Amino acid sequence: MNSRLLKNTEAALLCTAVICLNSCFNKNAKSSGNQTNIVKETTIGPAGQEPLSAPRFQPGNQVPDVWVEKLGASSFFSASPISDDIFALMDGNSFKEGCPVTREELRYLTALHKDGQGRTFLGEMVVNASIAQDVLEILRSLYDASYPIEKMRLIDHYGADDQASMEDNNSSAFNFRPRAHQTAISKHALGLAIDINPLYNPYVLTTENGYRIVEPASAGAYLDRSADFPYKIERDDLCCTLFREHGFYWGGGWASRTKDFQHFER
Repeated sequence: MNSRLLKNTEAALLCTAVICLNSCFNKNAKSSGNQTNIVKETTIGPAGQEPLSAPRFQPGNQVPDVWVEKLGASSFFSASPISDDIFALMDGNSFKEGCPVTREELRYLTALHKDGQGRTFLGEMVVNASIAQDVLEILRSLYDASYPIEKMRLIDHYGADDQASMEDNNSSAFNFRPRAHQTAISKHALGLAIDINPLYNPYVLTTENGYRIVEPASAGAYLDRSADFPYKIERDDLCCTLFREHGFYWGGGWASRTKDFQHFER
């Protein structure tokens, strides 16, 4: 085979590999029900050679195990100052006028997580800088143990609507808002609270006359904490244990008429 024919053959293989790889990633992302905008910057060399560069996965994308292995799980876990792009999304949503913390006091986290089907996704979260490293360590340990977290997107993708985020079982942290059914500022407004799998671990307020307020409203099926169902947080499970070891308090253990099974705060 002459050199010109060899180069043409390799070019054809290169184009075919790129098209097939991108098609595969798009199919996986669409089937996940999460955001699908993978930035396609993959270049595949001639047959038998290693990839020259990897896809840039976006939060909400499913991450195939082959790429976790090639790139290393640690490359997906990060904490950084709030960039202009992220702040543009937060401004007027989770970050409103009168916010008790500054942009500089917050950190943007990325982390891998597995859903209940064992699929790996890239998640994101904004927390107070003072707890960023602790939360990253917790999320890494949960990922390594395949502890299921269904979704992990900024609450700004839900218009900072806590109800909408909970209904979608989205795990999140920073959001400038008051405590549920109170006027006092929530620990979420300081970036010092994290909600995990909120649909299956609802907020429950029992009033003096015995009436129960449940949030999200569709979580009534998960009030029986002795029942077995996916994504349930229990006092001595791995999630509770890790947060407790890092100095957080679990809302499901509050000695009051309020139980917040999704909630961890410092």
